[in-house]
Amino acid sequence: MQKRDKLYIGGAWVAPHGTKTIAVESASTEEVIATIPEGDEEDVNRAVAAARAAFEGWAATSPAERGAFLAKIHEGMKARADEIGRTIAQEVGMPVKLATRIQAGSPTFTFSLYAKMAAGFKWEEKVGNSIVLREPVGVVAAITPWNYPLHQIAAKVAPALAAGCTVVLKPSEVAPLNAFILAEIIDSVGLPKGVFNLVTGYGPVVGEAMARHPDVDMVSFTGSTRAGKRVSELAAQTVKRVALELGGKSASIVLEDADLGAAVKGTMSACFLNSGQTCSAHTRMLVPESRYREAAELAAAEAEKYTVGDPFAETSKLGPLVSAAQRERVRSYIRKGIEEGAELLAGGPDAPEGLARGFYVRPTVFGRVDPKATIAQEEIFGPVLAIITYRDEDEAVRIANDTPYGLAGGVWSKDEAHAMRVAKRLRTGQVDINGAPFNMLAPFGGYKQSGHGRELGAFGMEEFLEYKAVQVKPEPKPEAAKA
Repeated sequence: MQKRDKLYIGGAWVAPHGTKTIAVESASTEEVIATIPEGDEEDVNRAVAAARAAFEGWAATSPAERGAFLAKIHEGMKARADEIGRTIAQEVGMPVKLATRIQAGSPTFTFSLYAKMAAGFKWEEKVGNSIVLREPVGVVAAITPWNYPLHQIAAKVAPALAAGCTVVLKPSEVAPLNAFILAEIIDSVGLPKGVFNLVTGYGPVVGEAMARHPDVDMVSFTGSTRAGKRVSELAAQTVKRVALELGGKSASIVLEDADLGAAVKGTMSACFLNSGQTCSAHTRMLVPESRYREAAELAAAEAEKYTVGDPFAETSKLGPLVSAAQRERVRSYIRKGIEEGAELLAGGPDAPEGLARGFYVRPTVFGRVDPKATIAQEEIFGPVLAIITYRDEDEAVRIANDTPYGLAGGVWSKDEAHAMRVAKRLRTGQVDINGAPFNMLAPFGGYKQSGHGRELGAFGMEEFLEYKAVQVKPEPKPEAAKA
């Protein structure tokens, strides 16, 4: 069992202010695998002070030099990729092969991306008689979730550092061990003291202290919509910038002419990845009424292929959920779906056979779900798919847009131009056509209560920059040539 008893503040591993600790559990065995410090407001104050003291020097460091530090962090992460994958497989429950490829591979790539971007970014441009400068926003509080823990950390920390900001990070207390690995790597590359700081603890204590701190210039938060609203309330007291990446209830629209087999398989893959613990999961599949029975049969058969088991077992396609609380939340939604009259096509609320220990849930598919039903409106965050029928394309778009969220979605059609027309009608931040892959260079973020602001690519860098217009006198026009 790991015992992490220090925080990373001001370029050093330091004892926390208090003596309380938080237990970290294995998602698959329910055993305590580590303890971490339960930080408090005094720890936040120390970390913010260190970040504030380091800001001026780091902002003045050349973008090329900042990029060189990020490249070193990238190399350190690459060297420890297997360890990161195993750690997150334990914490979150994603099967270890997928965890190494996605949970370790994605954040490693992100640091490489911003390492290259820092030196080549357009930091200033001429607009009329003004020089428009892009400058770092300042001290950034990064508050991250447990479902893709290091990916979400990297999506905030890497562009913030590239932009010239300093950072105080609070990772989720449910899956924090990967953040300690990153802090060790950052320490090993000699990043200037105070540029990156790590404080662990609970959201209502550490997260809220960061959000309301007067010396924090920006909060970048990923998590639930409820918690995002609280962050916004606290941040408003000092009028600091806030970027929010929140919940989702994304719809996959299967058009009449789509390859139904491919659409069902692709939608379920997008729904069940990470045991459904993905904010952009396609949890609603909209199919024409005339094709419902065929879609239902295909989905039920596909669900059987998602073998649930130990994330370290070769045969497991789905691991456990992250915690007992999350397991009960998902099972309660499944029971709610049954109570509200949806057709249970696969799965159910009972524990998977032979898996009484661990936070496991059966992959579940509901059919003929009312668009206004609880399981069609609320984010479940588990492997639960709702199939909804529609009569025509206008109704499909209306149903897809009729939730408080707008994070992602999909459209399936043999006619890509037709699919694009439908995609443009969806009030959502990302749309995949025919299962197109995720693009780390494209902006990621949502509409409505899915948040505001964007991550990844150049768009993610812009979130951490201020614009300054410096007016200069126009050069005098040359006198007209004398006749």
